[in-house]
Amino acid sequence: MEGARSLSFFDEPEESRAPAPQTERQRRPAGGGRRTPGGGRRPPGSGRRPPTDEQAIRVRRAVAAVALLIVVILVAVGVHSCQVSQRNSALRNYSDSVASIIRASNQTGQQFFNVLSSGQGASNGPNLQSQVDEARLSAENQLNRAAGLDVPDEAKGAQQDLLLALQMRRDGIAQIAQQVQPALQQSTATDAVSQIAADMAKFYGSDVVYKNYSLPAIVGALHTAGIAVGGTSGEPVEGGQFLPDLQWLTPSFVATQLHTTFTPTGNKSGKVAPGTHGHSLDSVSVGGTTLQSGSTNTIPASPAPTFTLTFTNSGSNNETNVVCKVTVSNSSASGSTTVPQTQAGQQTTCQVPLSSSPKAGSSSVTATVEPVPGEKNSSNNTQTFPVTFQ
Repeated sequence: MEGARSLSFFDEPEESRAPAPQTERQRRPAGGGRRTPGGGRRPPGSGRRPPTDEQAIRVRRAVAAVALLIVVILVAVGVHSCQVSQRNSALRNYSDSVASIIRASNQTGQQFFNVLSSGQGASNGPNLQSQVDEARLSAENQLNRAAGLDVPDEAKGAQQDLLLALQMRRDGIAQIAQQVQPALQQSTATDAVSQIAADMAKFYGSDVVYKNYSLPAIVGALHTAGIAVGGTSGEPVEGGQFLPDLQWLTPSFVATQLHTTFTPTGNKSGKVAPGTHGHSLDSVSVGGTTLQSGSTNTIPASPAPTFTLTFTNSGSNNETNVVCKVTVSNSSASGSTTVPQTQAGQQTTCQVPLSSSPKAGSSSVTATVEPVPGEKNSSNNTQTFPVTFQ
């Protein structure tokens, strides 16, 4: 009996523990006893977002990308707008500075020629030269101002021509200052007056360089940038010129203004100097383009064109008061310039502006270096070109 109890004692706990493992297995989901890393297995599909959530995320990402693109475009437009504004501002500032300098330079020219025409005479030569020196200092200051300008890239070429024009004005005044007192002395008047007239050509050349090259380049840069020029609301530009009258290129006119005497070289006795005399016309050009006699040349009619005549003193004597002329067929437009002196065997150029714009259409342009006293062969003094004015 005790044995039976004893057996029952050992069997009873076994019976009470036996169902436990089966209960534990029943709690586990079907499909295995392995667990996913980090914890128990998730129900199927529990790691995926609903389709509506994924679509919303894609939409938000697309909106963000579009917004970013818009921001980039706006920044780029803003940067470009700032650059354009800075460029236009720089062009306006440069144009204003150039106009101010040229205005001051033209005023210096007006004062300079007023001094030369003041009629102070030989007795007041030192005072006249002193006033001419003051004009030279003013021209020097204007050249220095121009050299110190902040030049936009679009105006680099215009700046070079501007500096050349102002340098020609300064140098012309400086060289004339050296001849003022000799021009007022009878014994040295003729040579000094001839040299002054020759130096006047620098002023004429400076006007051509500025008005035909520098100023058009500035106006072109302004137009390219969309900036209006002239008028009541456009950017103001300065025209005008330094040389008031082409007669200053003639020694006799210079002598009259200085109230001194002038006798043309080689003609003091009224006789032609021994040796050969004459010139040969080498070429004619307009705006840097050489005209061709064998084909039609196209030239703008407005503004009135300026012709450059290149010719050679083919004689053995220096010549004075050499006249260059240009005429246009079927038109009243013409022009002439007097070269104070040419050197024997040397090449010379003269600028001949037409008095008015020729009519549009086909014409013939004739350029001539007029014969000088003692010239026996003038067949090479003239050239004629077929021209179409537009």
